[in-house]
Amino acid sequence: MYYVIIDCGTTNSRAYIVDGKGTVYGTAKKTVGVKDTSVTGSKNTLRSGLKEIVEKAVKTSGIELGEIEAVLSSGMITSEIGLCELPHMDAPGGEDELAASMAEVKDTGIIEGIPVYFVRGIRNPVPDDGKDPTAIVGRLDFMRGEETQMMGLMEKPGFQLPAMAVVLSSHTKFIPIDQEGMILGSLSTMSGQLFESVTQGTFLHKSVIQGDSSEAWPEDYFDEKIVRDAIYWNKKVGLARTLMFPRFLDVLLDTKWYERLLFLDALVAAEDMLSVNQLDMLSDKKITDYYLIGQKERCRLYEFIIHETMPEIHITTVSDSEEIDGYSIKGMLRIAKKAGIVK
Repeated sequence: MYYVIIDCGTTNSRAYIVDGKGTVYGTAKKTVGVKDTSVTGSKNTLRSGLKEIVEKAVKTSGIELGEIEAVLSSGMITSEIGLCELPHMDAPGGEDELAASMAEVKDTGIIEGIPVYFVRGIRNPVPDDGKDPTAIVGRLDFMRGEETQMMGLMEKPGFQLPAMAVVLSSHTKFIPIDQEGMILGSLSTMSGQLFESVTQGTFLHKSVIQGDSSEAWPEDYFDEKIVRDAIYWNKKVGLARTLMFPRFLDVLLDTKWYERLLFLDALVAAEDMLSVNQLDMLSDKKITDYYLIGQKERCRLYEFIIHETMPEIHITTVSDSEEIDGYSIKGMLRIAKKAGIVK
């Protein structure tokens, strides 16, 4: 039996044709996501984009459409700007809870005549203590898609529970998982989008790009002192002030563009790590096994900062894109098998 798995994100989406063991027969991806709905006010771009990648994935697989048993999807597709809004389930949640909450959705417009099932996201429980929204908002968070990825990550050989997954993408998400494999919630930041906005949409752009410089980014470049200095200044005066510093380094001091870019990246990452101060809100136990998931250079930066600030932490990095994609596939099949959808 064959299945379509769709991973729908904010800006990018992927479709895979797989069997029940997770063997991939066809794949397709496209720069389309729920951001398109937010920008255009219509779901048509998202719907047509997902339909396109599903058709391409089926075509490249060599498998007939009639052999597809079901479409399985997770991610932002179930958000209010996705194709079908489904409420989050409350943390903690694991394999059993995610399987029980899977929903069949009709009339998605993605593919005709084949059942479509969505995995719900997970949210931190909303306090019901009568406090004003702004007094409790810092305790809130949610995920859509990462819960499925976590189910696949836990199948990684040598994976240790309890664990902290740190997903580095357009958002950074800190996701604690307890000894029983239950996702306890999440802590999210906009660091990826913040970094992009600052480098592309402010006067820092000129200070952190190669421009007319003849010097390219040195191979395997990393300067520990620059990162340590960024950690120091961020801790001392905060991000709003330190975001000016790459400009000062450019105009007032003798520095190279890639040194300034690393300094800026380290500032944002150091700010990210302040989120760890909230972990006691989700777990009363110390977690010492961290799994960094993301692009190689970014994982290297976060690994260094974690070791600088929390030397007792053991870190495993996962940067291979195929391995990362595989977690979403394995996690989806694990949940769907538990739900009785995949045989």
